[in-house]
Formats: sequence, structure tokens, C-alpha cells
Amino acid sequence: MRRFLSVSIISFIAIFIAACSGNNGSNETTSEGSGDSDTPIIIKFSHVTAIDSVKGQAAERFAELVEEKTNGKAKVEVYPSSQLYGDNDELDALISGNVHMIAPSVTKMVKLDPRWQYVDMPYLFEDQEHTRSFFESDIAQTILNSEQLASNDIMGLAFWENGFKHFMNNKHPLKDPSDFEGLKFRAQAGKVLEAQFEALGAGSATIAFGETYAALQQGTVDGTENTFNNIDTQKYQEVQEYLTISEHGRLDYAIFVNKSFWEGMPEDIRQQVEEALEEATELEWQLAADDNASSLENIKESGQVEVLELTEAEREAIQKALQPVYEEFTEVITEELIEGIRALK
Repeated sequence: MRRFLSVSIISFIAIFIAACSGNNGSNETTSEGSGDSDTPIIIKFSHVTAIDSVKGQAAERFAELVEEKTNGKAKVEVYPSSQLYGDNDELDALISGNVHMIAPSVTKMVKLDPRWQYVDMPYLFEDQEHTRSFFESDIAQTILNSEQLASNDIMGLAFWENGFKHFMNNKHPLKDPSDFEGLKFRAQAGKVLEAQFEALGAGSATIAFGETYAALQQGTVDGTENTFNNIDTQKYQEVQEYLTISEHGRLDYAIFVNKSFWEGMPEDIRQQVEEALEEATELEWQLAADDNASSLENIKESGQVEVLELTEAEREAIQKALQPVYEEFTEVITEELIEGIRALK
């Protein structure tokens, strides 16, 4: 009887362990989105802008394309408007694998690779065609797939456009370097931007995007720099009198993914997802261009702002005044990257 009981207990334990092991395997397959062909791969895509923004529209289209191209074998869950993570948290969430894809402003990557400050370098890009040549170039791949990102389990896949920045202020027209002297501008955080305004004899203050309108209205700062679409949608024309079409810098996004997750997908599905991203990227570029163009018209038609277009000589004078920024930051951003971008003109 004892022998019978011992054998029965051992058999029961073996069956219990096997069952638990099977359940664990099933859970891992579900959470990782691989293994069982009936379980779709879930790609969590977090971003901080509204669903109807250019970025938001492109993200939603990307999700639709992924489901179409993979026949439902992969699905993108889009979380707009910082629903999961905000600007300050999404990069850490990507590294830890809590999300699989983000689309931050490229300046957010400076903490991992200082070369991403290229986007703030004044007059580095000549026009939109030059910018897009960079987005599709081999030199762009050197920072999208850098060792600094890979060591943090990140890889870059594509650039999404926001647009060229322009100067605004509520004191007087800005057409000459001397016009900037003594003014204070709202700017994103970054040493390059601090140096940019310093070179023009102006000051700068880092103020959150959502607090900029109030800062302009209350006179905390005299001016700002931003894209036409951001100026229009944030209604800066209500609290600023002068807009200079300067195209002196860029605001752009990039698509980053968790490297381990991405490379862990079946190759055929990953290829289909990347094809979907290519199509969504083309859409995003067109939406950004269209929105900036229509926003400029909205600003002009508002009658609230004097819109100034720089002559070639005026543009060159401001560009010359900003040369010290290159003297200070070329070594950090690297001559290879700066000259590589310039060579694409």
C-alpha cells in the first residue's frame, strides 16, 4: 500500500509540474506575440501628440496597414496623447520593453547620442528636398542604427517630418542679427539652442510646449521659434505681432523600436510591418507639408501678424551671425555627420 501511495503521489506531482510548465509557455507566447499562429503579434506604439495630429494620423494609418499586410498576424495598438507614457518617460519604457515603438522629437535622443543635436544646428538644411534626402540617406542610418542606441536595445527605423522653424516675437520685425539683441525667446531644452540665441545677442528660456502660449501672453518671453503648423494650432498669432519666415532650424521626429522585440518577430511578418511603415512614412511627410502650407495661409489670413520674408542677403547675415554655433558644436556632433548632411544638397 505504501509503495502504491508513493508512486501515485510522484505521478501526481509530475503531472502538476507539466501542467504548470505548459501554462507558463502559453502566457509567454501571448505576451510576446509569437509562437502560436492564432495569436497575433501585438506592437504597442506610444506617442505624445493628439490622434488628429500629423503624427497621430500617420500612426493610425500604420496600424491599419499592418493589419492588412499581415492578414491580422500582427496588430499595432496605438496610444496617442501620452496615454501610456509622456515625453519624459517613453524612452525608458521603450528600453525596458514596456512599449515596442515610439515617435519622439529627435532631440530626445541626445541623452544617448549627442549627435542628435544636428537637428538644432542653424541653417544646416537648405530646403525640404534637402531634408528628405537626408532622411533617406546612408548618413542618416549611422545615427538611426548607432552603437549608442543598440547598446540600449533600441534601433531607429524612419524619420517623420514636422518642419522648418521660424522666429516670432512681439517687439519688432526680425530681419537683421541686431534685431534679436536683448530679446528673450522660448526654446526647447538644449545647449545648441542656447548657443544659437546667445550668438544673436538674445536670451532663451526652456518652457514646456503646453505653457508657451501663456508665457508669450504674459511677457515672460518676447518670442519663440516653431513650425507654421505649431504656431497656427497653438494660436501664437494671438499673442505675437511679427513672424519671420527664417527656416533656420528643424523640428522632426523619428520612429524607434525595441531592438530585441523587433528582431524577435518572424522575418516575413517583420518585413510586412516595415513595408507598412514605409507607406505610413510617405503619408506623414505629405500631411506635414500640407499642414504647414495651410497653416501659413491661416496665419496670414488672420491679419494678426506681420509676416516677413527674408531676402537672400538678410538670410546670409543671420546665418553668418550663427557661425559660432558650429565652432562650438562641430566636434560634439562630428564633422562627418555635419559635412555628410551638407553634401546631400
